[in-house]
Amino acid sequence: MTKSTFLHLRFPFSFFLLPVFLFAVAVSQPTDWTQLALVFFVLHLLLYPASNGYNSYFDQDEGSIGGLEHPPETTKNLYYWSLILDGAALLLALRIDWKFSFMLLIYGLMSKAYSHPSVRLKKRPVLGWLAVGLFQGYFTFLMTVYGTTLTSFDALMTWEWQCPALLSSLLLWGSYPMTQVYQHEEDRERGDMTISLKLGILGTFYFTGVFFTVATLGFFLYFRATFSDQMGLLFIIFLIPVTLYFFNWFLKVRKDESQADFRHTMRLNFVSALMLNLFFLIFALNL
Repeated sequence: MTKSTFLHLRFPFSFFLLPVFLFAVAVSQPTDWTQLALVFFVLHLLLYPASNGYNSYFDQDEGSIGGLEHPPETTKNLYYWSLILDGAALLLALRIDWKFSFMLLIYGLMSKAYSHPSVRLKKRPVLGWLAVGLFQGYFTFLMTVYGTTLTSFDALMTWEWQCPALLSSLLLWGSYPMTQVYQHEEDRERGDMTISLKLGILGTFYFTGVFFTVATLGFFLYFRATFSDQMGLLFIIFLIPVTLYFFNWFLKVRKDESQADFRHTMRLNFVSALMLNLFFLIFALNL
């Protein structure tokens, strides 16, 4: 594995995808710690990096990408390693069962469809946005619950699991466009019509603000109805730093759209992921 390949796999970026996993674990309360550790390893150290690498290979970005301000040139080595990690994830997942492995396969194929030139969902603003939010939220939540508890598929279709799974996607549908807001020029030159490019810079902020508010309200009502008023209130409290950062950044961008850059985006991602991860850890430990 070359240094360029290792950087493009973006292992630290899995931290930003961790909240959905922790939310699923907190709600499902698995008891087999070995199985839990295996699911975490397969998702965050194999499947997600494989997807990052595969997308980087076909995107051929010259500007900043999620987790890499100055991405090095990609090579065929990255393509091969992304497939190797994908294969390792599928094989290790079989230690749980074939259904879990098949769910990983579906996720991997969707991820490839996002960037592969024969499909390239990235060129389709609404479809690409819906697919990313659905699979990184709803699908990942159910995949985690199944992998860590082996809950039956019939049970996963009940409102007990469907509600938090849908809330996970709602949060992703709100936050995902913000991850594209600094890439408009490169996406436009490459012919990729992302949802953020379609909305425009300020439109992306308005869109995220509305979705974030609706998602926050949804989580608040879910925690109140399913667990306690205190847990719902605690969720709101933990999101205060995210809201303050987002609003402060928005005011800067209104004056100067060049402030919608890589560093501000990554800081928002970090603050959001940090606060959500901390909340879901506390949530899991207090149940």
